[in-house]
Amino acid sequence: MKTSVTFRHMDATDALKNYAQERIQRVTKYSPDPISCHVVMSAEKYLHTVDITLRLHNGFSVAGHESTEDMYSSVDLVIAKIERQIRRYKEKLVNHKLQKNIPPISVSHAVIAEKGTEGAHVSEQDDINSSKHFESEDLNALKIVHREEYAAESMSIEQAIIQLNLLHRQFLVFCNQTNNEMNVLYHRKDGTYGLIGASKINTAKE
Repeated sequence: MKTSVTFRHMDATDALKNYAQERIQRVTKYSPDPISCHVVMSAEKYLHTVDITLRLHNGFSVAGHESTEDMYSSVDLVIAKIERQIRRYKEKLVNHKLQKNIPPISVSHAVIAEKGTEGAHVSEQDDINSSKHFESEDLNALKIVHREEYAAESMSIEQAIIQLNLLHRQFLVFCNQTNNEMNVLYHRKDGTYGLIGASKINTAKE
C-alpha cells in the first residue's frame, strides 16, 4: 500500500509519520489490499487534526477526520472510525466494485459569501441543506471563499450510498451509471437519503 503523510502548519516528525503508518496497517485485516492512503496532519492553536483517506482495491474510498489536543490521540480516533466503517460495510464492499473502465468526471465545488463575511473554513462536508441569506443582490459584493476539485465516479445509487457513508460526507456528487446523469445524493434529517438530478427521485433508509 502506498502511503503519504502531509504536515500542515506544524513541523514534520518521523515519530508521528511512523506512528500513523503503523496504525494504518490495522485496517488491512478488514480490507487486505487497499491501494493507497493519504494522511494529513495539521495543528491550529490547541487543536491537532488528522484526516485520512484510504483508496480500496474495488474503487471505493474511506475517509475519517478527528481533532483532539494530542496528535497521537487524533490518529488513534480516526483509525478507529475508519475501522468501524469498513467493518460495517465489509459485506457490501465485497459484493460491489466500481467500474474502472468509465473515467470519472471532474467536478468543481465552490462556496460563495458576501465580501467581509467572516466564518470558519467551509468544505464539501458542510451540510448541503445549509444556506446563507445575501442581503445584497450586487454580484460584485460576493466572493469565492473556498473551492475544490474532485472526481465524480460512475456508480449505482446503492454504491453511492455506500460511498457517501464511507466518506462521512453530507452529500456526494456522482455519475448515475443507469442513465449517465450527474446526481447529488445527500443525507436528510429524518435518516433517509435525497437524490437530486435523476428522472425519478427516491429516498430510502439504509
